[in-house]
Amino acid sequence: MSKKTIVVCDHIHQSGLDILTNDSEINFINAADEPKDKLIAEIIPLADVAITRSSTDVDDAFLASAKKVTAVVRAGVGVDNVDIPSSSKQGIVIMNVPTANTIAAVELTMTHLLSCVRKFPYAHNNLKLDRVWRRQDWYGTELKGKKLGIIGFGNIGSRVGKRAKAFEMDVVAFDPYIDPSKATDLEISYTKAFEDILACDIITIHTPKNQETIGMIGEEEIAKMRDGVILINCARGGLYDEAALLAGLKSGKIAMAGIDVFNKEPATDHPLLDLDNVTVTPHLGANTKESQRNIAIQAAENAIAAAKGIAYPNALNLPIKENELPNFVRPYLELIQKMGHLSAQVTKSAVKSIKVTAEGSISEYIDSMATFTTVGVLTESVGDQVNYVNAEFVAQERGIEILKEVKPNTSGFTNKVTIKLTTAESTITLGGTVFDDTVQRIIEIDDYILDVEPKGSMIFFRNTDTPGVIGNVGRIMAENSLNIADFRLGRDSKKQALAVVHVDGTISKKLLEELMALEECLSVSYAIL
Repeated sequence: MSKKTIVVCDHIHQSGLDILTNDSEINFINAADEPKDKLIAEIIPLADVAITRSSTDVDDAFLASAKKVTAVVRAGVGVDNVDIPSSSKQGIVIMNVPTANTIAAVELTMTHLLSCVRKFPYAHNNLKLDRVWRRQDWYGTELKGKKLGIIGFGNIGSRVGKRAKAFEMDVVAFDPYIDPSKATDLEISYTKAFEDILACDIITIHTPKNQETIGMIGEEEIAKMRDGVILINCARGGLYDEAALLAGLKSGKIAMAGIDVFNKEPATDHPLLDLDNVTVTPHLGANTKESQRNIAIQAAENAIAAAKGIAYPNALNLPIKENELPNFVRPYLELIQKMGHLSAQVTKSAVKSIKVTAEGSISEYIDSMATFTTVGVLTESVGDQVNYVNAEFVAQERGIEILKEVKPNTSGFTNKVTIKLTTAESTITLGGTVFDDTVQRIIEIDDYILDVEPKGSMIFFRNTDTPGVIGNVGRIMAENSLNIADFRLGRDSKKQALAVVHVDGTISKKLLEELMALEECLSVSYAIL
């Protein structure tokens, strides 16, 4: 058998290069110093597997030259510069290295936290650069006894909590997608009320970046915080509304902020840099020697496993070529993943079990259906830490039971898939099918029969089935300058109704509160696909 070729497109730690060099069963090309035009035109056509970082885009030009490539390993977490859908269509597996920089990110968070409370960078500059010895200018505060609010209690947030406890801080965790015991077992308080976090002395955020979390700390949330609060963000740019953050720092409402990530990077002209109550770093979350070494080693090992066909660790897309699936299967996999993601957004609670039911010939792919559903459900809470390879393990780690059922096809549809998501607080059941080979539809939500296209921004409005409700919903939408793109209604035998409203624009907290205030309203939720 001929040796497979692995091409390293960007610079990685020498430890990873050594692993590739020393494996006699592969060919290795280090093209990190080659001009990008030469890399794409002459070297990528030789590759079976490529290792990239942020300097090489996996775009149309890359994919056009990647005739032999079966896998791409992104040496890091982010895959913003990778065209995953086009890669999937070409049968290329995309993998990342999501956990190698965990400790580096945790310790950077603690660095910003300590720098903020003791104003360390400013005292340092005053003495070293200005040669001024003025101790009286640099009174800080102590961490001991302060209340730290942690938003997102996953791999990084939980480790920040452990270290904060060592400083004798009072730690409160907010994460609706975890079992409270994950916090309480560490003697850390768990809250379901976001207001408890806003009441803390210091707040740090460690969530994925998605539609729910972008701008989750804005003007309204900052107004509710204690005067002199300290805010930390070493997670993703845009989780804090940067305009609101800037205003709060200027007014003194926010005493200090420690920021490693920005909405747009590089951020060399950002107005936050002009303030003297901000500590900033240029996205250094993964910048430790240990982290870079771990990333390189894992990237090299993953690339070798993929090249040899052994495994696809941390795969972000389906590790089989699209043309190896029957044509009718792919739309169902896409549909059921969307249904899983939708159900997690609507319930917003710790998941206890996921049940997948299939009817018709699609039932032969029940295992794949369960995997795609699990990825859809968990993406909402853990982001890019879940993938098609580790989904079952991540679910097991979180105590989530995955159930699969094949039923005789009595639905009247050629194929039908159903998921039942049970959380700590509620249960939701969704049924779906595909018409004309590609038209994906959700046809059932709990006891309601509907015909819903799973895409865009959707509001789910459950109400008593009385006259005038639809008119009131439309009026509130108009008053909030929100255009209704589609309106689907289902009714049940209990004189209740469920409306699924597709809208153009942003679904605001104010809008949801106004809908909830309607006398006929039983519940309001939303999802964005």
